[in-house]
Amino acid sequence: MTWYCSEPRLSFNKAVVTRYRIHLESRQLAPGTINGRLAAIRRLAYEAADSGLLSPDLAAGIRRVKGPKNLGVRLGNWLTADQSRALWQAPDPNTLKGKRDRALLGILLGCGLRRKEAAELDIAHLRRREDHWAIVDLVGKGRHIRTVPVPDWVKRAIDSWLESGGLSEGRVFRCVCRAGKTWGTGVAERAVLPCRNGLRQESRH
Repeated sequence: MTWYCSEPRLSFNKAVVTRYRIHLESRQLAPGTINGRLAAIRRLAYEAADSGLLSPDLAAGIRRVKGPKNLGVRLGNWLTADQSRALWQAPDPNTLKGKRDRALLGILLGCGLRRKEAAELDIAHLRRREDHWAIVDLVGKGRHIRTVPVPDWVKRAIDSWLESGGLSEGRVFRCVCRAGKTWGTGVAERAVLPCRNGLRQESRH
């Protein structure tokens, strides 16, 4: 409103909103900031048209004003497909700990779960939806709830781990003692960290 009042009084239309976008870009604001402000203006146009204060054509023109592209920057080192495959195959599939680590790495690589989400994953979250398996009602960062598809190779790794560990309820991933048996009710988030021979030695959880 400050910018609008400082400009010659023009109608609320696409041209004015475009000029406002150019003004924001001249201030070198971040694309996310500009897009957030334009979203508020588009919403204003929608509400004005819905209340009969603005013609539908003008509102449609305002909603077509595009904001700058918000190009993200990749931070850290990203694995290639071959590197990811090599990492997943590193744990020994003939041991209980290796089966667990393969299942856990599969969840991280194939489903894109965060470490905390993987550590807190419950067997009840794994459900079949139509012709595929999925992690249902997963509560993630910011308490957002989502459903995540599970690739077949990841599901096979999970099934192998659960069957070998004799697990049917509770947390999917558990600690494995030196005797090769599961113990405890889960793993700590800090344990979900890949290392040279699988996953870092976990502490009891």
